Amino acid sequence: MVASARTEPRGSMAMELTTGDPALTARLERGMDASEEWLRALAAEAQDPCVAEVAGHLFGPGGKRLRPLLALVGAEFGARAPVGAAPSTAVEAAALAELVHVASLYHDDVMDQARTRRGVPSVNARWGNTTAVLAGNWLLSKAAQLAAELGPETIRLQSKVTNRLIMGQIRELVGPSDDDDPLSHYFTVVAGKSAALIAMALQLGAVRTGAPEHVVQTLAEYGEHLGIAFQISDDILDITSTSEVSGKEQGKDLAIGVASLPVLLALADERPEAGELRTLLTAATAGPEGGGLPRAVALLHRCGALAEARTVMHARLLRARTAANGLPDGPATRVLHALCDFVARRDH
Repeated sequence: MVASARTEPRGSMAMELTTGDPALTARLERGMDASEEWLRALAAEAQDPCVAEVAGHLFGPGGKRLRPLLALVGAEFGARAPVGAAPSTAVEAAALAELVHVASLYHDDVMDQARTRRGVPSVNARWGNTTAVLAGNWLLSKAAQLAAELGPETIRLQSKVTNRLIMGQIRELVGPSDDDDPLSHYFTVVAGKSAALIAMALQLGAVRTGAPEHVVQTLAEYGEHLGIAFQISDDILDITSTSEVSGKEQGKDLAIGVASLPVLLALADERPEAGELRTLLTAATAGPEGGGLPRAVALLHRCGALAEARTVMHARLLRARTAANGLPDGPATRVLHALCDFVARRDH
């Protein structure tokens, strides 16, 4: 079970993933602390106090900080791998990964009409949609500026992923065409919005510490599969987890008709439950006001969509583990396997 985004202690995920290696735990925690300080300082440097407050809104609340953690883990694979403390190059990679991620959250919350994020009011709920979009754009511009300072390879990674991220958001907004397979469309969106960011974080850390190209590419493959599995677990948690646990509104995606994997699997089913679920979603009565959300959740359980989504998630985790097996054996590779275990039990 995931701890509340409001109360989860800083570094707890690093400790969970590095059990038995206190030196690595300490190094990752110091790197995460340093990247968070860097991000808060960046927001505070904004010339306008309002921009500083809005831009730094999600740098304060707790959370797993998965992307910066992955950047620091990726840095462990380089020829200039950290010893004792994360070098500034790895910290900058971690900060860059989180900058792009938080910008995507600001935009996602506008698209999803989310009211909370990481256990606090979302930016759009507190300041409005226009401010949230502009603040997300400001964070993306700062990410591009940082990437430019870190060199051509970092610019290439950051710009490519930003493009994939925006295309994923557009594809999700537009939805599949009449000729598109809904499941294929879903995986295309998830690859752009979620998997690309996770793969980028690992690659950034590895590139910044001089990892061999084949290691960087293997980390990218691992990150793509892990990212898809992580998003599927989010889809499941949206249906099964309370807001106190997830830090987000329970059933928000379901209530606004987001085509999550369990919903798509259920709608593709020929059993009667699929027809009733389709009626609920089409009539926009799945939300709490319409009283249909509990019924929709019950239907998803009954038709086996949640169990099927877990099967797909575990298949992706297996592909991530297979990729990780191609990396040099050592503490960092063991962290990647431990992260697969974390995702596997995340919704239980």
